[in-house]
Amino acid sequence: MPKLGMEPLRRRALIDATVAAIGEHGSLDVTMSQIAGRAGVSSALAHHYFGAKDDLLRATMRSLLADLGRELRARLAGATTPRARLSAIVAVNFSAQQFGEEVVAAWLAFYVEAQRSPEMRRLLNVYARRLHSNLTAALAGLMPRSEAIHVAEGIAAMIDGLYIRRALKNGAPDPVSAIALVEDYVALQIASKEHR
Repeated sequence: MPKLGMEPLRRRALIDATVAAIGEHGSLDVTMSQIAGRAGVSSALAHHYFGAKDDLLRATMRSLLADLGRELRARLAGATTPRARLSAIVAVNFSAQQFGEEVVAAWLAFYVEAQRSPEMRRLLNVYARRLHSNLTAALAGLMPRSEAIHVAEGIAAMIDGLYIRRALKNGAPDPVSAIALVEDYVALQIASKEHR
């Protein structure tokens, strides 16, 4: 088995340190020096791997998206029905990896940054389109496509809204409660379409 070089390990450590630093500060107002210190590397090495802080922030956002995508694909592989696919999508968005305090803080900071950064806005649009597309595809097996599009928008809004509400609370995230709220909405929407 080939040996993994130090560069991928250090890049990953810097990305993880970026999420942790954003989580601690609650904003993107962190320095490359603070991030590098958390990762156990020099500031110069952080600049060598990523260039400017904005480049590291974009790499971190792309990494969060990739992590979410990998976890979702793994969960969807075992979902054999449209309803199971919906539950898998909801569960992944509130998994321990995705709904941890630091990751929630990072997502919210990136949302704020997207107001001024076209690249961050583009990355968040990629996330929003993927989420909506996955939800719509699952819902289309349960209701007409036009209604699936509308319900998918509601589910996506609930997911994003629960992230915002989570950021406003103290204490550990409660994924069970978040999943239950979204699942209740999904069940109500499916039932209302069936009883027409």
